[in-house]
Amino acid sequence: MMERIGKLVMEHGVPPENILGLTFTRNAAEEMRQRLVPVLGDLASRVTLSTIHGWCYFLLKSEGKVFGILSGKDQIIFVRNVMKQLRVKNLSVGMVLNEISLAKNNLIAVEEFKTLYEGDKTMCRVADIYGRYDMEKAKKYLLDFDDLLVETYRLLSTNPSIRDKYSERYLHLLVDEYQDTNPVQLEILKTLTEGSNNGSSFWVCGDDWQAIYSFTGSSVGNILNFERIFDAPEIFILNLNYRSTPQILKACQNLIKHNTRKIEKTLTTHNEDGDEIIVLESSSEEGEALNLVNEIQELAMQQGYEYKDIAILYRANFQSRVIEEVFSQHKIPYHIENGLNFYNRPEVRVMLDYLRLIQNPLSEEGNEALLGIINTPNRYIGKKFVKELEEFSAKRGVHLYEGLKQMGIDLPYVRKNVKEFINLLDPLIGYVNNLNPAEVINILRTDLDYDRFITDEDIPSPDDVKVQNLNQLQLSAARYSNIQSFLSYTDSFQEEMTSDKEGVSLMTIHKAKGLEFQAVFVVGLVEGILPSKKGDIEEERRICFVAISRAMKLLYLSWSHTYLGQPSKRSLFLDEIMEVKAKE
Repeated sequence: MMERIGKLVMEHGVPPENILGLTFTRNAAEEMRQRLVPVLGDLASRVTLSTIHGWCYFLLKSEGKVFGILSGKDQIIFVRNVMKQLRVKNLSVGMVLNEISLAKNNLIAVEEFKTLYEGDKTMCRVADIYGRYDMEKAKKYLLDFDDLLVETYRLLSTNPSIRDKYSERYLHLLVDEYQDTNPVQLEILKTLTEGSNNGSSFWVCGDDWQAIYSFTGSSVGNILNFERIFDAPEIFILNLNYRSTPQILKACQNLIKHNTRKIEKTLTTHNEDGDEIIVLESSSEEGEALNLVNEIQELAMQQGYEYKDIAILYRANFQSRVIEEVFSQHKIPYHIENGLNFYNRPEVRVMLDYLRLIQNPLSEEGNEALLGIINTPNRYIGKKFVKELEEFSAKRGVHLYEGLKQMGIDLPYVRKNVKEFINLLDPLIGYVNNLNPAEVINILRTDLDYDRFITDEDIPSPDDVKVQNLNQLQLSAARYSNIQSFLSYTDSFQEEMTSDKEGVSLMTIHKAKGLEFQAVFVVGLVEGILPSKKGDIEEERRICFVAISRAMKLLYLSWSHTYLGQPSKRSLFLDEIMEVKAKE
């Protein structure tokens, strides 16, 4: 894409101001800017390079629209308040937001949404929330991120003069990662290109085999139907791979050929032959991690690979826990790419603090733990109350938990919440030596309604990342007979944990998109994990394709006979990659 922009400016004399380059993430946009500087020098700053959402924000502001952005937790709170107004109690906030987002990304307005789901009581309630949500936002001059796209499309499609203004300004439109576009983004692009003058161009780069973001509303159909949508454009199939060995490319081809909806192409490379693909089989997740250790030690000590040249890729975040523990035990340096080590994840740290307080409430450790959890979940306890508690306890010469039980609390709702907190913990503290840590975690999750708190969901999904992390914490705790021994382990583990950027990279497959490594291990190749039981099989196959195509020289595929403590079945993708015939 940078080469294309360079040719437009340097060879064809196109003013940089007439070029608009769009992508999907801030990191990708920033990378484009950095890569363009060596090509164009000072002229690079005059080219507009942006995320699609960022450009839509700019356009709306430029055309005088007054609005603020509703994002993150504010959006969740906003929808929850709307649901309270409508007295909706049996729906997940996350599900509602997801349905509204999908509707907007498909340009389905409220009335059409109601018509589509007529007779479906659940979705009709979602439609009611959708309508009220948009109405309340409008009163406060707020837009969410999906609205940026919808409002931009409405403005361009209903105002020919504004459309022509931007079509004439950006005579050359380039889109990277086109396979990740959703329907409303497609309509924006169509609108910008419909009235183009002579000499203009529309250029996109994308790979349907790497379309893995349907959960954000993207549609692989946008690239599969590109020729029809844009009236038989010129197509260039880029099938020369500069990254991987022929063996890895063959594995990629073996896998993706099983998808029926795809653009046909045959990957080729000028790279020399490499090693054959290695399949690692183990009895358990712990065994799987040990296999990784053995192979990585061999690569580092015998074959001269650096740890930073190696990546471990997995389908879901929770899969890192066992790998981290085993790597730590065997002194394999590692870091979590764009994430936190397992025992440092906030929802996990809180549970560990509850266990520390239960184990030893009358200690400095107990004091620290209490301060970490006294308002988690929310008990309406602020800094002023905490300061008063510390001063009261210091004056009485007692630890904070004892002080909390002794001090008077004026505010009735705070007094009530603190009493419930104490009533939950006191029985656990009294029988601490007889308590299994996994059982205590389960009690805390239930009595605190903790899963709902961390997910901001009325009905937490078992597939939520944070919920899965708590499930992993319980599995880890189940190995220990008492809280003290479990905390001793987690404390020693945390002391050893480092985020070593020179170490092995651990990350989800989605985080790995766009990256490459000398050696790649894809773990958890079992049915229900990869492919995920909730995913579209063709998209799951594309996710697996992205994983194995990150490898430059060495590719390892790993599975185990048990996963999450239950018997598991070897992934069909593994058999497809290795061309193993299915058993009759």
